[in-house]
Amino acid sequence: MISVRGVVQGVGFRPFVYRLAHEHGLTGWVLNHSGGVEIEVEGPASALAPFVRDLGAKAPPLARIESIEVADAPPAGYTTFEIRHSVAGEGRTGGVTPPLLISPDIATCPDCLRELLDPADRRYRYPFTNCTNCGPRFTIIADIPYDRPLTTMRDFVMCPQCQAEYDNPLDRRFHAQPNACPLCGPQVWLVSNSESQISDSNLRNSLFAIRYSHDVVAHAARLLQAGAILAIKGLGGFHLACDGTDEAAVRTLRERKNRPAKPLAVMMATLEEVERHCWASEQEERLLTSPQCPIVLLRWKPESNVSRLVAPGNNYLGVMLPYTPLHHVLLRDVGRPLVMTSGNLSEEPIARDNDEALRRLAHLADYFLLHNRDIYARYDDSVWFVPLREETGFFPKNPVFLPQPIRRSRGYAPFPVKLPFKVRQILACGAELKNTFCITRDEYAFLSQHIGDMENLETLEHFETTIELYKRLFRIEPEIIAYDMHPEYLATKYAKSQFVIRSSLFAIQHHHAHVASCLADNGWSPDDGPVIGVAWDGTGYGADGHLWGGEFLVADYHGFQRVAHLEYMPVPGGEAAIRNPYRLAIGYLYALTGSPPSVPPNPGEEGGRRGGGGGEEELRIIQQQIDKGINCPQTSSGGRLFDAVSALLGVRERITYEAQAAVELEMAVKKLRITNNELRSYPFGVEEGEDGMVIRLRGLFEALLADRRGGVGVGEMAYRFHVTVAEMVGAVCERIAQETGLQTVALSGGCFQNRLLLALVVPRLRGVGLRVLLHRQVPCNDGGISLGQAVIAHFAAD
Repeated sequence: MISVRGVVQGVGFRPFVYRLAHEHGLTGWVLNHSGGVEIEVEGPASALAPFVRDLGAKAPPLARIESIEVADAPPAGYTTFEIRHSVAGEGRTGGVTPPLLISPDIATCPDCLRELLDPADRRYRYPFTNCTNCGPRFTIIADIPYDRPLTTMRDFVMCPQCQAEYDNPLDRRFHAQPNACPLCGPQVWLVSNSESQISDSNLRNSLFAIRYSHDVVAHAARLLQAGAILAIKGLGGFHLACDGTDEAAVRTLRERKNRPAKPLAVMMATLEEVERHCWASEQEERLLTSPQCPIVLLRWKPESNVSRLVAPGNNYLGVMLPYTPLHHVLLRDVGRPLVMTSGNLSEEPIARDNDEALRRLAHLADYFLLHNRDIYARYDDSVWFVPLREETGFFPKNPVFLPQPIRRSRGYAPFPVKLPFKVRQILACGAELKNTFCITRDEYAFLSQHIGDMENLETLEHFETTIELYKRLFRIEPEIIAYDMHPEYLATKYAKSQFVIRSSLFAIQHHHAHVASCLADNGWSPDDGPVIGVAWDGTGYGADGHLWGGEFLVADYHGFQRVAHLEYMPVPGGEAAIRNPYRLAIGYLYALTGSPPSVPPNPGEEGGRRGGGGGEEELRIIQQQIDKGINCPQTSSGGRLFDAVSALLGVRERITYEAQAAVELEMAVKKLRITNNELRSYPFGVEEGEDGMVIRLRGLFEALLADRRGGVGVGEMAYRFHVTVAEMVGAVCERIAQETGLQTVALSGGCFQNRLLLALVVPRLRGVGLRVLLHRQVPCNDGGISLGQAVIAHFAAD
């Protein structure tokens, strides 16, 4: 008897076992159950041993085997080897069964793509072509085991040809649960939306379906070429699409979506097309063409004809390749890059169902490209980046960095992070922005797909619904619930509302969770001891009630000590200052120098200040807020430091999306080619304070003011500021290492999505003999924080 655990359902594992058994001359059976795959084989010992060896060595490409357990059983006298029907139980080997690992959705494989583009094939241009090596998985599963009756394909009865493929163990579509063809499977159609007739009272009457006898997708392509905006139902929800080279269409989409500046993603038909618009390294090409097929942030070529409105003020373009047959056909028909952004209004969850899309997106889209394969779980696109490379010109000897996720969703979730220790059944509720939650069992940490910013009831409902789905799929009933210390976060309020007698609640400090997330991401053992944790981000509720974000911790899973931080600075107006970084610049200068700013705007390369600061009256109010401490929280945030400097240099004074000021400050460096030694850092101080070292900022801001008055270019000042931050991190970590003997630094928090900062910090730390841990499976931003919450709560409950 053999039990196989891991991602072994929906990936062609049973037909692989069937073929392998015949190859070795064995008899018996194989079946799926709720814990994995179970096999019983009979035959000579000389054949059984290589069979077991080949189970792991020759497994299908999408299978991920976690364990193979072998137990002797008395012979049953089988004469053949067969594939048996799945059972809902936990298998027959006894004991506590680990959770079944569910495959994420997988991009169209090469075999299916060849069929899709072959006019002689019966699935030519069929938008739902798939096999056991590709297609929807997580987004169509209602429960386990993974069989068609428990998926949203249950209502589609296979035609004789599809059924024959499904029943043939030697066919690559054997037990491919979404298997279908144009005769028996899901269909697409277009819905036109006449905006001139739209109102709340007659919305339904203004929507009318148009079904074409000819190719619907070809018609959708012609509409896009003509400048229309389409809502397109995909794997995990709707995209809003338009011609990425049509500036008017992009502008209209931004206006309707209420997204004035935040970068939009672009889909391109082939890797060759990508290379016409962007530079892509070998690592970036591997990401683009991987089965996960994420959005990858690529350096944007100046000769690209993709509208600069797609990612204003940015040197990088978020690009993905088609990952469904529908996308492949559409992109080839359109013949140009398409904007593909989430089908929602800003900060709302992605629209999932047809009726929901027609209601929520009615004022955004001119047409709807719909289909009738239901989506069970919402699923946004994943986003990855590769830190700076040699050809950017910043560092000729820049070390090679591994790719990192910015958003972990389609293609990756719900595959777990495997921990180097076993954990209790825990629910960690995550943070307010870029929310994910994490549930744990055994040695597995299951991070949810990207949920979004927890700023409205719609996102909270998505959060709650997805938690229930994960609990059901992975057979987990949390005995511990972890949450962020901030009392006003919706995720925190949800956690506290879930308290029952068998559950324990643990409030986890935000930046401790960041560091623990990085440790778990790197397989750090509890026995490995503490590290120097550098957690730099925009905002996190501190243990002293202030807003932290520029933190140096000595930390492990068990606890942390704050050993250094940026000095506290005022945030006049609270949220108003975060949305208007010029208020931060005024506050920082006033607090540090005792006088408000008196420098002229620096037009730089973009032709002036972006947004404009306040007038004399607002300046007076800000001074009063700081003097009297009225609505003026204190922060040690690294993210706010970047914002204040961005505003001070005239790069970005008002923002319309999170971290815009910091992003554009990084982009301001542009083509400046300087080595580490050509520009020294601006001055800063490090002093002993009540809770460790404090990094003093007065010298930095006085030097920035002097450079501005002296007419130094914005790009040079922006670069020198990044050098300064890297020197701050390096100098403080070096001192902590000398005092504690610790030799490992974990970098976490959203500030370390900054490529230039990473390229400066990591060599600085390695240059003094320190080992550096970076995120590699989960985001360093708040999207990875639930992982840290979960592992901290586990040890806190001991």
